[in-house]
Amino acid sequence: MNSAISTLGGELLAEDIRAVPASMDAFLAQVERRAFRMAEVNLGHREDALDAVQDAMLRLVKHYSDKPPQEWTPLFWGILRRRIVDLQRRRKVRSIVVGWLGGRDEDGDELPAWEPPDHSPGPLERLRDSQSYADMAAAVKLLPQRQREAFMLRVLEGLDVAETARAMGCSEGSVKTHLSRALQRLRDQLEDWR
Repeated sequence: MNSAISTLGGELLAEDIRAVPASMDAFLAQVERRAFRMAEVNLGHREDALDAVQDAMLRLVKHYSDKPPQEWTPLFWGILRRRIVDLQRRRKVRSIVVGWLGGRDEDGDELPAWEPPDHSPGPLERLRDSQSYADMAAAVKLLPQRQREAFMLRVLEGLDVAETARAMGCSEGSVKTHLSRALQRLRDQLEDWR
């Protein structure tokens, strides 16, 4: 499992993510790729992930640019997490409505699918041929939402427990519990990679 995590997180943690950025632009450039990957893993759809990251960045700039740079990281990840949850809820409501309407418009044409057409887990485009990444991404997708959030914020983003608790809107004890359970599930699912 350590090799799978290092494969997934190696590039994500290549930059010094603990350094305080000099400007909002520098901060956004620093988290842009990691935020997109987190959104894409959670949403499973490239365009929705791009929308979620862009919206989170705009909200951070609009509402929190006056905050000290040390607060930007947990604020941004909290905003992104809520935006992802919002998109997941909207997708679910749309699929229920489309199903209820029969999946056709007034002209009898098929309505667009609100779920991504490809439900099978797969690696991100850049690491498509890396089987360990694909297996790790699939295992992370299978985690319950709160465990997945705790894992991604603590392990991949490198936030400390207090920052993760603030971003997730829960106690530090909950973060530790969610992370512990996530790591145990990933160990079980990725036994072949040990």
